Amino acid sequence: MTGRVAEGATPLLQQYREIKARHPGAILFFRMGDFYEMFFEDAQLGARLLNITLTSRGDGVPLAGVPVKAAADYLRQLVAAGQRVAICEQVEDPRLAKGIVRREVVETVTPGALLVDGWIPSSRNNWMVAVTASRRAAGPAGSERVGVAAIDLSTGEFSLETADAAALEEALTRLNPAELVVPSGESCPPARLSARPPLLTHREAWEFDSDLAREELARRFGLTSLDGLGLETADAPAVGAAGALLRYLGELQPGGVPHLARPTVRRSERHLWIDEMTRRNLELVEPLRAGTRGATLLEAIDVTLTPMGARLLRAWLLSPLCDPVAIARRLDAVEVLTRDGRGRARLREALDGVRDLERLAGRAAAGRATPRELGGLRDSFGRLPDVLESLAALSERDRSVALGELEAQFDLMTDLAAELGAALEERPPALQADGGVIRVGYDAELDELRGLRDGGKQYIATLQQRERERTGISSLKVGFNRVFGYYLEISNAHAAKVPADYERRQTLASAERYVTPELKSYEAKVLGAEDRIAVREGELFAALRSRVGSVIARVQRTARALARLDVWSALAESAVQHRYVRPEVDDGFTLSLRQSRHAVIERLMPREQFIPNDVRFAESERVLLVTGPNMAGKSTILRQIGLCVVLAQMGSFVPAEAARIGVVDRLFTRVGASDNLARGQSTFMVEMSETSAILHNATARSLVLLDEIGRGTSTYDGVAIAWAVTEHLHDRAGCKTMFATHYHELMQLPERLEHARNLNVAVRETGDTVVFLHRLEAGGTDRSYGIHVAGLAGLPDEVVGRAREILATLEGEHRVVPGAPPAPADPGQLTLFAADAAPHPVIEEIRGLDLDAMTPLEALNRLAELQRRAEER
Repeated sequence: MTGRVAEGATPLLQQYREIKARHPGAILFFRMGDFYEMFFEDAQLGARLLNITLTSRGDGVPLAGVPVKAAADYLRQLVAAGQRVAICEQVEDPRLAKGIVRREVVETVTPGALLVDGWIPSSRNNWMVAVTASRRAAGPAGSERVGVAAIDLSTGEFSLETADAAALEEALTRLNPAELVVPSGESCPPARLSARPPLLTHREAWEFDSDLAREELARRFGLTSLDGLGLETADAPAVGAAGALLRYLGELQPGGVPHLARPTVRRSERHLWIDEMTRRNLELVEPLRAGTRGATLLEAIDVTLTPMGARLLRAWLLSPLCDPVAIARRLDAVEVLTRDGRGRARLREALDGVRDLERLAGRAAAGRATPRELGGLRDSFGRLPDVLESLAALSERDRSVALGELEAQFDLMTDLAAELGAALEERPPALQADGGVIRVGYDAELDELRGLRDGGKQYIATLQQRERERTGISSLKVGFNRVFGYYLEISNAHAAKVPADYERRQTLASAERYVTPELKSYEAKVLGAEDRIAVREGELFAALRSRVGSVIARVQRTARALARLDVWSALAESAVQHRYVRPEVDDGFTLSLRQSRHAVIERLMPREQFIPNDVRFAESERVLLVTGPNMAGKSTILRQIGLCVVLAQMGSFVPAEAARIGVVDRLFTRVGASDNLARGQSTFMVEMSETSAILHNATARSLVLLDEIGRGTSTYDGVAIAWAVTEHLHDRAGCKTMFATHYHELMQLPERLEHARNLNVAVRETGDTVVFLHRLEAGGTDRSYGIHVAGLAGLPDEVVGRAREILATLEGEHRVVPGAPPAPADPGQLTLFAADAAPHPVIEEIRGLDLDAMTPLEALNRLAELQRRAEER
C-alpha cells in the first residue's frame, strides 16, 4: 500500500489499513453498505481487471467498487485472473454500532479454494496442492522424497502421496492443481501443468514440519495416532505438506472446513505411471488441438449420469491400477452390468437425476448452501431407494464382490431425507431472502407468524370495503409503499368527504393519502410479522444446513458409492454399445491384442470402416520394429495399444475381439513433434528430453511406444540415435517396446537383437497408385511412399516429379546435388550424371580383365599396376 493516507486519516481508512495489513497478498473487498469497495493499489488493479471505473475519494485515495448483489460475477473474474480476494464483511448492525461499524474478513477466495456452485466444472476436481521441498529421506538408495498433499475444497476430498523427486511431475500433471502451495523460497516445480499455470502460494518453511503436522492431523480427525490412516515413517514429507495445507486453509476459511474427509494415502507403485507426455500423446482427457471435440478417450467412454461419477471416471482414467486382483474386482462389476441389460437400464434410470451430493453437502456443511440446493439434496436422497433396489437385483442374479460390498454399505440417508422433505417447500426459492423456504406445519412458531401476517392482509382487504361504505367514496383504495407504509388514498375530487379522524400522510398531485389509528395498529402487526417470519425462517434453514453438516461423512460415503455405480454402469454401457470385450489381466509379461481398435478413431469413422489389428508382445519378441508408408496408420496402432492398456488397467473392457494384458507399471508414448520455445528448446531437444525420460524411468514391466525417434537431426545422426535407443530398451530395460520408424536401416536390428522382430503396415501398389491397407504384417519394408503422400497433400506436379527423379538417383548412386550447375570436366573425378562422358581408360581396362583366368598373385600385381597408373594421371 502506498503512503497516500495521511496520519490524520479517517477512522474508516485506518480500519481498512489494519485489515489489509493482515491480508497483504489479496484484493480486499471492503463492505460499505450495498457495495464492496477497493482502495489504493487494490482499486487500481481491480478496475483494470474488471473493466470498471476507477475514481477517488475527496482526499485523493483511489477507489473502485462493485455492488454486493453483483459481487459473485466480479469475484469469478478476479479468481479466473489468478487473484486472491479477501471478503471483508460488516459483522454488526450499522444501526446498533457505536462509532465505526466492526468489520472482519470472513473468507478469502482463491483459485484453489472455491465453494461457489458453477464456478468450477462439475466433471473434474479442483485441487489445491502443497508440495514439500525435496529432501533426503529414508528410501531406496537414499533417493530424494517429495511430499504431496491435495485437497478439493468443493468436495472435501483429501489425498496424500510420497514420491521420488522424479515422480513429482507425474503427480502434479495428474492432479493439475488450481493452486500450488510451496515453502518460502521455492519456485514452482517444473511440470507442464496446463496452458495457465496454477496460482503459486508461499508459506513459511516451518509450516511444513512433519511433527507439527502429525499433531494437527490427529487433532483435526480425533485420532491418537496416524497409523490408522495407513501412513508410514517414509510418508513424513507428505504429512508435512498436509499440515501446511490445513494451516493455510484455516486462514482462508475462518469458519473452518467441516466437510473435509479423512485423508487417503496414494501409493504410486499401485498405480500405472502415465507421465504428461504420454497423457497428451494418447489424448486421454485433453485433445492435442485445443478446442477439438470428441477427440479424447474420456469423451469416448464418458456416459456417466452424475457429477460424482464423471469425476471418478476421470480419476480412474488418469490413474489406472497395477494390481490384477483389484482390476479384476472392477471388471467383475462391469461384466455383471454388461450381462444384465435390463438391470443396467434400471440402475441408470435410478441414477439419472441424482445431483452432486458431494459438493451440495459440502456447501451445506460450510453454511453456503441455498434453499434450492438443499432441495436438490432432498430430491437426490429420494432416488436412493430405487438405486438400492436396482443394485440388489443385480447382485441376486450374478454375484460380484465389489457390487455385494457396495450393497452392504449402502446408506439410504432415510432420516435426513425425511427431515428435509418435511421442512422444505416442494420448490424452494433460489435465495433464502426470497422467503417461502419452510413448509406449513413444520414449525408452530413460524405458522403462527404467518397466520398473523396473512390475517393482517385479509383485514386490510376488508378495511377498504368498509371505509368505502362509511365515506361513500367508491374510488377509495388501500395501498402500501416501503416509505409511508399502509395508507388510504382519496382523489381530490372527493376531498370534502374525508372524515375528521383521517390523518394526512402524503400529498400527491391529484390525490391525498391518509392513515387512521386503526390502520397504523394493524400495520405494525403485519410488518412486524414479516420481519419475524424472515428471522425465524433463517433460523430454521440454518438448522437444516447444520443437520446436513452433522452427517457429512455419511453423505460423502453415499456419494462415493453412487459414483462407483455410475462409473461401472457407464463402462458397461460403452462396452455393449461399442463391442468391447473383457481383458484377461495378469502379472505375466505377455501383452496380446486380437483385432484391436482405436477407441476414439473408430467412433469418428463410418461403422466397420476401421481396420483392426493383432499385436503381441512376449518375452521372446518384446521389441517390435514397425516400418511402412506415411499415412498407413503406424501412429494409430501405437496409440490404440496404449489406450487398450489404460482401459484394461482402469477396469474397463477394451475395443478388441480378445485381450490379454500383462500388467504394465509405466506407460510411455512418444508420438508427434513439438517444441518448447519458451524454455529455449527446439523440436529435437524436446524429443531427446522426452526420450531421455523414458530411458531413465522404464523398467522391465513397462510399455514403451515410440514413433520416429531421431528425425529432428541429420539422417546418420538420427539412425545412430534410434539404433542406440532401441538397443538400450532391448538389452538394459528389457521392456515391451514398439518402435515405428522410417529408418529402414533399423530393419537389421533383429539380426543383432535376440528378442526383436520386424513388422510393417501393408500397402497395395498398382502402377503409380498406392492403397493403404492399415494392416500390420510380419516383416519389414524399405518403402515409405513419402512422395506419394506429398502428391496427395497437393504439392505441385513439377515438384513431385522432380522429387521422383532425385529419389531414383539417390537410391541408385547415394549422392545427388539437385539443381547444381554443371562443373568443368575433371578427368580424375567420376561424375554421377555424366553417363555419356568419355570412358576412363583405367575403367575400360578393368572391364576387359578376365578375372576367372587370373591367379590371385596375378590379380594383385595387376591391381598394383593400375593403382600406379591412376596416381600418375
